[in-house]
Amino acid sequence: MPSSKPSLRFRVAAALALAVALPLSVTACGGGGSGGDDGKIVIGTKFDQPGLGLKNPDGTMSGFDVDVATYVAGQLGFTPDKIEWKESPSAQRETLIQNDQVKFIAATYSITDARKEKVSFAGPYLVTGQSLLVKADNSDITGPDSLQNNKKLCSVSGSTPAQRIKDKYPGVQLQQYDTYSACIEALKNGAIDAVTTDEVILAGYAAQSPGTFKIVGQPFSEENYGIGLKKDDKDLQTKISDAITKMEKDGDWAKAFEKNLGPAGIATPAPPALDK
Repeated sequence: MPSSKPSLRFRVAAALALAVALPLSVTACGGGGSGGDDGKIVIGTKFDQPGLGLKNPDGTMSGFDVDVATYVAGQLGFTPDKIEWKESPSAQRETLIQNDQVKFIAATYSITDARKEKVSFAGPYLVTGQSLLVKADNSDITGPDSLQNNKKLCSVSGSTPAQRIKDKYPGVQLQQYDTYSACIEALKNGAIDAVTTDEVILAGYAAQSPGTFKIVGQPFSEENYGIGLKKDDKDLQTKISDAITKMEKDGDWAKAFEKNLGPAGIATPAPPALDK
């Protein structure tokens, strides 16, 4: 849920050469089907989530997920110019990993038991909760229970928030779109009454259009965002976990959060403890 300054630039030449050689040899072993080619690494993220994973008009990438992924890539030996970003819609994330189209995915990717049957995770690197976004002048939606009076709610196919609504709030008219940006557009033009997903995602959209939307109620879940990778790739999982830990300890995690999500009015939390 930008370009961090890879700490590799401060290392001595010998250490840098070793750090680069190791991941490149891993990539080479997988040929073109290991999420990287020609000394590059392919990383999956969202392209339409301001503050988290956004492809800007000039083609650059920005957001907290992007910063975390860029830092991790740096620790694996890949400078920002060696990263190829691949759009990873919620419903396609497991498939992209299983088919070796990406090396790993950082894309507001909640760690769940069902997903761990298909992929492995490193993290969590961020904890948030499901919430609701409505138009700024809305007064009759105050939380999930108020949606069950024939309100139209939008979420994304294949997402944890969409499944939770189906399981716990069957009286809601759930509309499932491919992207959250499509939900936001539907909310803006009145086709739906509210959008639901994790609070940090909604905050990014609210900050992008000041005065247009508001978040209502209290979060009604706990979502642990992790970095998804090939199932049972213990070596890569350990390296990514070590990178996240280092990012948290050296202060770059907090800086990335403040830069990307601070403008949405979210206070910088303490980094979450990683799963063992």
